[in-house]
Amino acid sequence: MPRFRKIFCPVDFSEHSIRAYQLALSVASHYGARLLVQHVVELWRYPCADFAPSPELMEGFYRTLRERGEEKLQQLVQTCAYNEVRTESVVQGKSAPDYILAFAEDQNVDLIVMGTHGRRGFNKLMLGSVTERVMRNASCPVLTVNKRSHDFIGSDQRLGPVHLSRVLFCTDLSESSRQALDHAISLTTEYEAELTLMHVLEDTPAPPKVHDAVATAIERLDGLIPPETHKAGKVETKTTVRIGKPYQQIIQLAMEAQTDLVIMAVRGRGTLDLAVFGSTTYRVIQFGPCPVLVVST
Repeated sequence: MPRFRKIFCPVDFSEHSIRAYQLALSVASHYGARLLVQHVVELWRYPCADFAPSPELMEGFYRTLRERGEEKLQQLVQTCAYNEVRTESVVQGKSAPDYILAFAEDQNVDLIVMGTHGRRGFNKLMLGSVTERVMRNASCPVLTVNKRSHDFIGSDQRLGPVHLSRVLFCTDLSESSRQALDHAISLTTEYEAELTLMHVLEDTPAPPKVHDAVATAIERLDGLIPPETHKAGKVETKTTVRIGKPYQQIIQLAMEAQTDLVIMAVRGRGTLDLAVFGSTTYRVIQFGPCPVLVVST
């Protein structure tokens, strides 16, 4: 069963990233993991500094930016830290997504937790340039957090640990989704949460065959849970099959069940284009009611 031993949470001090930090703290606490927290000061956003009267003034401006970022990061860490979770802060001047990806690879992190700034509207499938680039290229799972209707993560930075009670694992029943299922079982075991396995029949069978198609899918879902998981008794599992557009059905069930976390698998690092990734995963992240864990397989 996979375990998160090193968790990485980049923050930009927005509401979304603070909520992501709260969730990262919770996961780190449950796993006894090391938590790395980082803020990237992107110097290219301040071109006026290039016209400073002297190199000394330009360097002083850059230093002030870094110091302010470091101060805010330390305040966040001190305000939100609990249960002796170890935190580290880094302020850098490189492009945020480039540095985040390089840092994650260099530190060999097991999980990246990020806030998203997704635009609303199906013609603008964007999660924010930083989050989007990280999700397309990260070699480890990425957990995205946005402001949702089911607000189990509070806006008060002084709140205690976030608890996950209901986890929804969405699968196309392919072999490649088993790695994501392992993470789902691991998280629900750590939180002693309820795990629902979901499959969506997108191509609606003819009416006489609907019952058989649903029954077959449920049987396959039931067969995904390892026997030792049932014997452990820490994970309560359910299975459900729905018919329709996958993203719509996933979002609807997550809202109905007040799901705390959706887990989805995507095939292949670097292949998260709009034709494949955007049609389902992007829209669940954008319009769903809770955080989404994306596992590349």
